[in-house]
Amino acid sequence: MSALTSIDEWPVPHVAAAVIGADGDVVETRGDVERAFRLASLTKMMTAWAVLVAVEEGVVGLDDAVGQPGCTLRHLLAHAGGYPFEGDDPISPPAERRIYSNAGIELAAAAVAESAGMGFGEYLDEAVFQPLGMDGTELRGSPAHAVHATVGDVARFLAETMHPTLLSPAQATDAVSVQFPDLAGIVPGIGRFDPCPWGLGFDIRGTKLPHWTGRTNSPATYGHFGGAGTMAWVDPVAECGVVALTDLGFDQWSVEAMRYWPALSVAVVADVGERRPDRS
Repeated sequence: MSALTSIDEWPVPHVAAAVIGADGDVVETRGDVERAFRLASLTKMMTAWAVLVAVEEGVVGLDDAVGQPGCTLRHLLAHAGGYPFEGDDPISPPAERRIYSNAGIELAAAAVAESAGMGFGEYLDEAVFQPLGMDGTELRGSPAHAVHATVGDVARFLAETMHPTLLSPAQATDAVSVQFPDLAGIVPGIGRFDPCPWGLGFDIRGTKLPHWTGRTNSPATYGHFGGAGTMAWVDPVAECGVVALTDLGFDQWSVEAMRYWPALSVAVVADVGERRPDRS
């Protein structure tokens, strides 16, 4: 049985999903992969990638001062800038706590827009969406949570993180590596963790339990879930990824989602392992 057949049981109006193999190609899909869904916080991964393209281009630097004293672009992308979930006023000095923050991501995007002399939506489109052929993807508001995209396009983005073409290998590795590793914090809707590992725009599984990925995912697994009922991850050890998008808010089926998402993740890791030609 296919790993993706389980999504037929999800209590949501619409769902579509795809599995990405080691080479970045889509190996399986289910549902309408060209239907546009609101990604919610999956947006943060794409925004961070665009910010890192701006770093590569010399538009900004990760150590540039942005926001409150002592705060840098790196702090903001790693939810270590001391800013609250929403609001312009910091609630902590930088690098003291992992505070999940839409405001911090928005500050980072604004810094790129100011330095580039163009709207961030335009920059994101030209730096990431167009080069990757993400023709069904659009930013419709906040760079922290307002991208709308298809499963096919999110799969293209995940493939880019696995085999980067827009960033140098070192920059891409930095994006999915733990930043400020000693910080504790809360993953909204999941729980408090100490430590609470995070990359540059990417949630990193580490030793977080419970987690929205599966028990067989490696600690190096990176990705994001969104309040719109969306999830996407890549496991560099298992050499695979998955994206599943729905149109039912996480808060409306969070208990079920925290069963279905990890179960799907376990099934994908197992199924991809079974498909490997070198399996002993």
